[in-house]
Amino acid sequence: MTVDLIVIGLIFLVLGYLIGVKKMTFLLAGFNEQRVQDKEKLGLLVGGAQGALGTIMLIAGLLGAAPAQPFIVGSVIVLLVFVVFVNVKMVG
Repeated sequence: MTVDLIVIGLIFLVLGYLIGVKKMTFLLAGFNEQRVQDKEKLGLLVGGAQGALGTIMLIAGLLGAAPAQPFIVGSVIVLLVFVVFVNVKMVG
C-alpha cells in the first residue's frame, strides 16, 4: 500500500466530485466565468478528468504501486493537456 498515492487519489476524487457534480468551478485556478462559453461542459470535463485520475491513483496506491512519482508526473501532464484544451476550445 502506497499512502501518498491513496491520499492524492482521494483529494483528486473529492475535487472531481465538487467540480464535476456540484459545479463548484470557482475551485479552478484562474477561472473567469465571463470568458467560458459552456460552464456545465467545463465542469464535467475537468471534474471527470480529476475523478478518473483520482481513481487511478487510489487503485494504484491500494495495490502498492511503487514508486509513486510516475503516477504523479502523469497526472500533471494530463491536467496540463486539459488546461491547454480548455483554453483553446472553450474560452471565447
